[in-house]
Amino acid sequence: MMQDMLVLPERATQEFNHVAPGVVGTRIVMVNVYAITAPDGSWMLVDAGLPFSAGRIERWCAENFDYTRPRAIVLTHGHFDHVGALRTLAGRWNVPIYAHPLEMPYLTGRSPYPPPDPAVGGGAMALMSCMYPRGPVDVSDRVQELPEDGSIPGMPGWRWIHTPGHTAGHISLFRDEDRVLIAGDAFVTTKQESVIAVATQRRELHGPPAYYTSDWEAAKLSVQRLAGLFPNVLATGHGQPLVGPEAGAALQYLADQFDAVARPAQGRYVHEQAITDERGLVRVPPAVPNPATPYVLGVLAAACIWYGLSTRQRRRAY
Repeated sequence: MMQDMLVLPERATQEFNHVAPGVVGTRIVMVNVYAITAPDGSWMLVDAGLPFSAGRIERWCAENFDYTRPRAIVLTHGHFDHVGALRTLAGRWNVPIYAHPLEMPYLTGRSPYPPPDPAVGGGAMALMSCMYPRGPVDVSDRVQELPEDGSIPGMPGWRWIHTPGHTAGHISLFRDEDRVLIAGDAFVTTKQESVIAVATQRRELHGPPAYYTSDWEAAKLSVQRLAGLFPNVLATGHGQPLVGPEAGAALQYLADQFDAVARPAQGRYVHEQAITDERGLVRVPPAVPNPATPYVLGVLAAACIWYGLSTRQRRRAY
C-alpha cells in the first residue's frame, strides 16, 4: 500500500534549462523534453511533448542550438504526452526517429496502448485518465529500432537501457562518464496523479505515472536497475531534474521500498499485468471499478454546462 513519498530538499533540484553539461530540458505544461549534445556539437531531441507543442519546442531548440537541426529524435516511449509534436518536428527537420522494438506497434499505427487505469487513485489526473489518448501514432516512414548493443546513433558516451513497466518498450538514457540519467517515465519527480502536484511541481520522487503503468513488477525491476547505476543527475519525464547525492539516495530508497511507496493499493494492473508483444496489445485484465469516477464525470459535465451557459450569456451581453 502506498505511503507518503520522500520529499526532496531544495538543494537537490536543478532548474531548467541547463540540466548537466551537454543536456538541456524544458517543460511543456506537464511533461518534459530534453536535448543531448555530442562531442562534435551535433544534438538529438529526447521525446516530443504534448500535441500542438511543435512550435514551442522548435523555438526552444533554435535558441539552444542556433537554428541547427538535430541528428534525430529518440523516444523514451510513445505515450501521447511524449509524441504529441513528433510527426511535425520529424517532418520539418527531416530526421529519423529512434525507439525500442517493443514500442513499434504504437508508433506505426498497429496497436493502441493498454487502457489507462483511473482506479489507481492519487488525484484528478488519475481519475481523468480514462479520457487520455491511447494512440497509436503512425510515423512508420521515419521510425527505426535502436541498435541492439545499447548505443545511440551519433551520440558517443550515451547508451539506452530497457526499462519496461510503464510501457513494454520504455527506455532510459544514461551517460556513464558523469552518471547522468534521462529516465523518461520509469520514475518521476512529482506526483503525476495529482493536479496540484503537477501545477506546483512539488518535489517528490515517485514511481512511474500510475494511471498509465501496465506492468508493476517490471516497473519495480526497472527502478532497481536504474538505482544500481548510482546516477548523479535524474532528469525525468515529469517533474524537475534532481542532482547530487540526495537525488541518488532518494532513488535508492524508491528502489528498496517500491512496493510500499510506489505500487498502488488497487488498480487494473496491480496484480495482473497487461500482455503485449511485438504486435502490440494482446490482453488486459478486467477493469477495477472506481467509486469516485461518477463524481468526477459529474463535475466535468457540470463544468462543461457552466462554461457553455456563461459563454452564451457573454455573447448575449454583446
